[in-house]
Amino acid sequence: LLWRARQVAKAIVRTRPDVVVLVDAQVFSSIVAKQVYKAAPDIPVLLCVAPAVWAWKPERAQHLKPQFREVMAVLPFEPAFMRSVNGPETHYIGHPSTSALAFRSAVPERGPMLLLPGSRDGELRRHLPMLRAVVESLASHPRISGFVLPTPRRLEASVKERVADWPVKVDVITGEERKAAAMASAVVAVAATGTVTLELAMAGVPMVTTYVADKGQARLWVRYKVKYASLPNILLDKPLVPEILQLEPDADVLVAAVRSHLDDAAGPAQYEGFAQIRQLMENGTAEDPRVSPADRVLHHWRGAP
Repeated sequence: LLWRARQVAKAIVRTRPDVVVLVDAQVFSSIVAKQVYKAAPDIPVLLCVAPAVWAWKPERAQHLKPQFREVMAVLPFEPAFMRSVNGPETHYIGHPSTSALAFRSAVPERGPMLLLPGSRDGELRRHLPMLRAVVESLASHPRISGFVLPTPRRLEASVKERVADWPVKVDVITGEERKAAAMASAVVAVAATGTVTLELAMAGVPMVTTYVADKGQARLWVRYKVKYASLPNILLDKPLVPEILQLEPDADVLVAAVRSHLDDAAGPAQYEGFAQIRQLMENGTAEDPRVSPADRVLHHWRGAP
C-alpha cells in the first residue's frame, strides 16, 4: 500500500494535473495527499468521502489540513462538524443511495424480513447466531412471509454454508438489484449498524439495528461518548430506530426488540422519520445545502475563470 501510494504521488507531481480528486480509501488517500503536498503544494488535492472523524478521533480532522484543499462529504452534517473541529473546508455533495433507491409509498403489512449481519468476518461470527435466534423465534409471526439475507458476492458461498443448517430457510442473495427489490417488499430489517442502515432509511424500510462490539470498539464508544451508532439516529439526532448494542451477544434482547417492533406497528413512525432523512439527504441543510461535485472540482481548477 505504501509503495503504491508513493508511486501515485510521484506520478501526480510529475504530470502536474490541474486538480486531483482522491476517492475514499482513507489511509491510501492520506499518504498520497501528504506526498503531493510536500513536493508540490500548489496542486489542489480534494478528498471525496470524508473520514468518519465524527464517530471517533475527531482530532484527526486537523491533520487533514493542509494536504486536502477541500473535502467533499456524503453526509449532510459533516461540513458543520468539520468546522467545529477545525478541519478542512468541506461541502456536502449528496450520497449515492439518494438516487439508487426508490422511497416506498407505504410500509407493507406483511412481507419478508431482511437480515443484514455486516460484511466483516468478525461481524458475521458475532451476529449470525443472534439472527438465527430471531429467525427461529419469529418464523411464524403473521407479518413475516420469509427471510432474505443480502450479502456481497465474495461472501455468498461462506454465508450460505453458515445458514445451511438453520431450521428455517433463509434466501441468501447477491447484487444491488436484488437487494433493492428485497428492500422494496420487506416488512422489517434487522441490521448491523453501518452504511446499510442509511440505505434502509432511504428506501423506507423499518428496522431494528444491532451491533456486538469487541473490547476495542467498546472503549472507543466510551472514550468519544458515542450517542448513537446507526446513521438514521445520527442524522436526526434522536432515537428513531432501536439500537441493540452489546459486548456479549444476547439474542433474547434482540428477539424481544424485533418482536415488539412488529407487534407495536412501529413502522409508520419510523417511516415518517425516514421521509425527513430522505429530504435531508437530497437537499442538505440550510447552512450547508447540497452542491454539485463538478462545481467544487471546477472551483479548484487552476486557471479556471
